[in-house]
Amino acid sequence: MADAYIFDAVRTPRGIGKSKGALYTVRPTDLLTTSLRALQERNGFDTAEVEDIVIGCVTQTGEQGTCIARFAGLEAGYHFRAPGMTVNRFCASGLQAVNQAAASVAAGWSDLVVAGGVESMSRVRMGSDVGAMFDPAAQWRVGSVPQGISADLLATLRGITREQADAFAAESQALAAAAQQAGRFDKSVIPVRDECGLAILERDEYLRPGTTAEGLAKLNPSFQMMGEQFAVDALTRRTYPHIDRINHIHTAGNSSGIVDGAASVLIGSLEKGKALGLKPRARVRAAVSTGDEPVLMLAGPLPATRLALKKAKMALADIDLFEVNEAFAGVALTFMQEFDVTRDKINVDGGAIALGHPLGATGAVLLGTLIDALEARNLSTGLVTLCIGGGMGTATIVERV
Repeated sequence: MADAYIFDAVRTPRGIGKSKGALYTVRPTDLLTTSLRALQERNGFDTAEVEDIVIGCVTQTGEQGTCIARFAGLEAGYHFRAPGMTVNRFCASGLQAVNQAAASVAAGWSDLVVAGGVESMSRVRMGSDVGAMFDPAAQWRVGSVPQGISADLLATLRGITREQADAFAAESQALAAAAQQAGRFDKSVIPVRDECGLAILERDEYLRPGTTAEGLAKLNPSFQMMGEQFAVDALTRRTYPHIDRINHIHTAGNSSGIVDGAASVLIGSLEKGKALGLKPRARVRAAVSTGDEPVLMLAGPLPATRLALKKAKMALADIDLFEVNEAFAGVALTFMQEFDVTRDKINVDGGAIALGHPLGATGAVLLGTLIDALEARNLSTGLVTLCIGGGMGTATIVERV
């Protein structure tokens, strides 16, 4: 097996995923085109050398349907010989795209692949693709419940309190605001512009600087009514009969934000990089996905992390920094609790609670954020992982070159 190297990673700013957001007027294809074009312009590679464009996207309908990877590649000016493939592993789709690209390079089947993700949550509503995940009959048969209920169940099982979740969320906001002010996102963020070249959005806009735990404590739980009045909580008792009552701790303030965004990552072999004059930033040590119990659903980062470490023949102590997607505060707090990870090693520049979670793009965004953070702190090795709807987890370990 050969090594797969990451030569560069770029992303758009994340815009508020509603009609008031700056990116609401931007087609999903244009978001992805922006990142694809910037990746090529920054690195100067011949797009005819690209053997695939693998893009994660969750809600593949409407403007995000019909293989957005292929048409964004063509609109970005990539050579027609660079094909495109769109993948969906729910919230880990962007990282899954990167992992598939890295696996193809490691197997020797590809030498240069562009991977990434896109999601316009303002223009293509989450869940508008319907399907089994939103079918009550299917949910009943497989024992699944809505993610917010699973997040609160996870917190209940782990003994995570509302106060802990709000404190973590406030810190995520503070870290993200400090990182943005210090310019730590500038290396990877590329502006989204209109057809005249005028900037539509240049910086992440979802952040709420000045957020405090005291302010967050005033918010109502988001899933309590669904769980208690509509008896959804009761569905969890088939699998967790010892839980008499779910403690509903998650709110709009300590859960991930709905945003628009796209990201692109350039991956290839060392030999191809040398031939094209590309300097690697990191190499992929492990890239895995695993299934997990579908009712609890959001604990997938735990087995995924263990599997990634096993595949890489590494120990947890070998990891300098972690990026754990903040789908809900309870997910990151569970990870810290399970692996005894201190706060100064996880999501060090904030996370999705502050910056937003553009579903199909997030995994690729987090990978770039992780590499930037390792470089800024002169550290070596990092792990990125995401929880996934339906009970799955994806994790990737990278090491700076």
